[in-house]
Amino acid sequence: MTKADIVEKIYEKVGFSKKESAELVELVFDIIKDTLESGDKIKIAGFGNFVVKEKADRRGRNPQTGDEIIIAARRILTFKPSQVLKASINDK
Repeated sequence: MTKADIVEKIYEKVGFSKKESAELVELVFDIIKDTLESGDKIKIAGFGNFVVKEKADRRGRNPQTGDEIIIAARRILTFKPSQVLKASINDK
């Protein structure tokens, strides 16, 4: 499903114009993105949790040459689905 598909579903189900639906989707995604960029987690009841985690520097290996390299620290985004979402997916 793409962002355009989400806009189309909102247009069909809620009755907003396509422009209003697109603005609503953009606004929601902007809020989610800004919240995650600041390091806060997002918990959506019945759906799941989005959490930004910190990964430390670590040693890795170049598979072609075998040379050891340092992989830089970074932030990663994880998603953990709720039990409700897991049950919904597995029932279908």
